[in-house]
Amino acid sequence: MRVSFLRLLMAAFLVSASGCTAFRINLFGGDPEPLREFTIEGQAKGKVLVISVRGVISDAPRKRVFTSQPGTVEALVAQLRKAKKDPQIKAIVLKVDSPGGTTTASDILYRELLDFKQQTGAVIVAALMGVAASGGYYISLPADFILAHPTTLTGSIGVIFLRPGVSGLMGKLGLEVEVAKSGANKDMGSPFRPPTAGERTIFQSLTDRLGERFLQLVSTHRRLTPEALSDIATARVYLAPEALGLGLIDQIGYLPDALGEARRRAALPEDSRVIVYRRREFPDDTLYNPQTGFDGGLPPAVVDLGHLTDRTAGFYYLWPAAAFNE
Repeated sequence: MRVSFLRLLMAAFLVSASGCTAFRINLFGGDPEPLREFTIEGQAKGKVLVISVRGVISDAPRKRVFTSQPGTVEALVAQLRKAKKDPQIKAIVLKVDSPGGTTTASDILYRELLDFKQQTGAVIVAALMGVAASGGYYISLPADFILAHPTTLTGSIGVIFLRPGVSGLMGKLGLEVEVAKSGANKDMGSPFRPPTAGERTIFQSLTDRLGERFLQLVSTHRRLTPEALSDIATARVYLAPEALGLGLIDQIGYLPDALGEARRRAALPEDSRVIVYRRREFPDDTLYNPQTGFDGGLPPAVVDLGHLTDRTAGFYYLWPAAAFNE
């Protein structure tokens, strides 16, 4: 086994040293190449850019064994920055398959997409895939049109505060943590002791205010009826037909339907180019590939530590039932 691994390392070194670009071996993730444009279909003038947002939304880099890769915020903003320089891009299809993420990361992407639309005049069509819940729906709000796959789960319009607690385990092990603090609430949220009644009230108030912000943005962008707002305020998830009835989405369909809507709204011909940004070329590439390189989709690293280490205490626009199963 050791000999085979050493041979693999030697082969990777020789390929790299030879300057060969047609074949690359990447053992540990990481992808330093810049974003490049690839055409998926179409030849006519004008472009529709497809951007994928997949997985938990975070502004933290994704950790790997020997390296780290861009987080969701960095990856999406890099594509928007590149797109701003290309006046031929008249529309974006935002392909969302995410249970949400941190409140701040979700809000950053919301603002970046809104700014992009205002600064460029480009159309944005959101295509909701398997799960587009909580923060995954939040970042879709700037879209001019929201389409969901027939089997999409969406909704979860709310916020959750997650706080790991280890005080029970520490008590069983006979361990304790001594704290000196300058204010009564300085260590609120500490995992080393249960919260007080007063602290629970404070955290609930913060959670409610962040949830109200989410609901207000939904109300502003989607213009829902009071009855629909009351329903979604429960923060439950919905299948696409229910979401359509409430007004959370505009149509049920498939990715080609989202492309057609983007072309129509941007007054582009049916054969206008559909492009993606990648850091490397993928043979037989399609719109269903969520990767830009080795920083999206399923990680090629030997061991992925991201989902083991990213669940820190904090406020999330997140549907945990989906997030923790990734």
